[in-house]
Amino acid sequence: MTAIQEHAAKTPGTLPVATTLGALGIVYGDIGTSPLYALKEAAKAATHGGPLVPAAVLGVVSLILWALILIISVKYALLILRADNRGEGGIVAMLALLSARNAEPGTWRARLLIVGLIGAALLYGDGAITPAISVLSAVEGLKVDAPALHRVVVPVTVAILVGLFAMQRKGTGFIGAIFGPVMLGWFLAIAALGIHGIVRSPGVLAALNPLYAVDFLIHQNFHVSFAILGAAFLAVTGGEAMYADMGHFGRLPIRLAWFTVALPALVLNYFGQAALLITDPSAIDNPFYQLAPDWAHYPLIAFATLATVIASQAIISGVFSLTQQAIQLGFLPRMHIAHTASDERGQIYVPLVNWLLAAATLAAVIGFGTSDALAGAYGIAVSLLMAITTLLAALVALHWGYNPLLVIAVNGFFLIIDLIFFAANTTKFLDGGWFPLLLASIIAGAMLTWRGGVRLVERARASLRRPEEELIEKVAHIYTTRLPGTSAFLASAANGVPLALSQFIKHNHALHERVLLVTVIIEEAPRIADEQRVDVTEVAAGIFRVILHFGFMQNPSIAAGLALALDQRKLPPLDLAEITYYIGRETIIPTEEIAGMAVWRETVFAFMQRNAERSAVFFGVPTRQVVEYGTEIEI
Repeated sequence: MTAIQEHAAKTPGTLPVATTLGALGIVYGDIGTSPLYALKEAAKAATHGGPLVPAAVLGVVSLILWALILIISVKYALLILRADNRGEGGIVAMLALLSARNAEPGTWRARLLIVGLIGAALLYGDGAITPAISVLSAVEGLKVDAPALHRVVVPVTVAILVGLFAMQRKGTGFIGAIFGPVMLGWFLAIAALGIHGIVRSPGVLAALNPLYAVDFLIHQNFHVSFAILGAAFLAVTGGEAMYADMGHFGRLPIRLAWFTVALPALVLNYFGQAALLITDPSAIDNPFYQLAPDWAHYPLIAFATLATVIASQAIISGVFSLTQQAIQLGFLPRMHIAHTASDERGQIYVPLVNWLLAAATLAAVIGFGTSDALAGAYGIAVSLLMAITTLLAALVALHWGYNPLLVIAVNGFFLIIDLIFFAANTTKFLDGGWFPLLLASIIAGAMLTWRGGVRLVERARASLRRPEEELIEKVAHIYTTRLPGTSAFLASAANGVPLALSQFIKHNHALHERVLLVTVIIEEAPRIADEQRVDVTEVAAGIFRVILHFGFMQNPSIAAGLALALDQRKLPPLDLAEITYYIGRETIIPTEEIAGMAVWRETVFAFMQRNAERSAVFFGVPTRQVVEYGTEIEI
């Protein structure tokens, strides 16, 4: 989360201008830079090898306009933003709202979870393509005035992106503070360019009539119509950020930023480019830059590059946030998450994800080489994600008791639109659409394998875990003396005896004066208030079960949770610095003898589990107070 997001989150009601400005910078960076390439690609698709005629230009710009109105303005801004999880948006928050993560295998909720995880994985594919096509399309402006510079486009783009990914570890507070003002300036600039173009050919405004889009599409060859739809869809990529970032700003600022600034500026620019193409079809190679006066080309390239860096930063931060949510809800293994701001809701940095995303993005830039080539890879993942979001939103509406006929009619209408765009984008599969789908398939496979493996391990733990009654009996009849001090045993379940405690009793035949059985539960709500954080029950004399509740947007800290329990006087007085934490460290052994996943998937899970962040570090336990007990678990 950037500085503007953080400031907005703290004072959502008192700074409507600031939150709207923040939303403009964070939410609309991606869709705001789409004019660099969207209309150009759609116009090229409309020529299908022939000359560019005015009817084609009017049809294409009308299609883009109504895609923005139907998909972004109506579906996302007015409908999808209603499907929040206590103020939080995004596909993972929606899955939590539908309680899909604890679904039993074979049920409809389990199938829903698979669909949702595929949708979440598609965001990673989008995250790899967005920085590549955005920055490439901005730097390609160099070729307008100096075609010989085409050789430096890819190296310059790579240098910019390497710098962007390298700076993530230091945080983006300074850059985040200028996101809103820069993007406001960007939208004003592209609006002015659009007005300049429209004045030259006011007849382009006829394309406000949606019949131009419909008439143009139905009179084209089927394959040409699909190619045009697939290219025009580039104009709405980035719209999914409206829902994903809802928790940072709230519905009202996001809607205000869209309807008062982003939408008018985008429409003006697209119509300005269309007006230019009507008067000068030769400008099709780069209508965005050729819309500007010659003297403004290089300043505009610099401005566009800054805007695309902001758009890229927003998607990178979004991927970090998505990863954190997926880890908390048990869809990905624990990873090191660095906090680059002091506040709990501040910026985060996930090193592994950052450099994997960097590798994928740079591979896209180097492998495809131009924004034209990348346009084939862009869109297919986003269109499928939008269809999945529409489906899940319908289920949320039904879950909340809305009229089923109304839900089916409204969401069904938008689902049909989403599926038409997805079908159109599938024609680009061999032209690069396979790339984000391959990335999404790898991520979705990892998520499903991790979740399946965790269930198998918990099943194995349950068979090894001793009942609480046995512990109570031993305390009452066997151990008459206790070791001085306090021990805390981390438990994955809120019942039974933790395996680490069983190991301790087996080897030491004793217990400490005070024993804490600590379980962390990640709830299906974004945040849990402090007064609802801690539940404490006394299992036996001196033995307390402590259950700490955290939301999936919060950082689970056992040390902070125990401190809160002491402040609330739910535990007897004790010195947190003197607690010894006992944690089980498990070695996973894949085997064919036990029913579970395919052995190769169990092997992949064992590899992920072996390389996951250690429990003590992830749960905020002081490492100098930790003792680990090793256990072998066969799955």
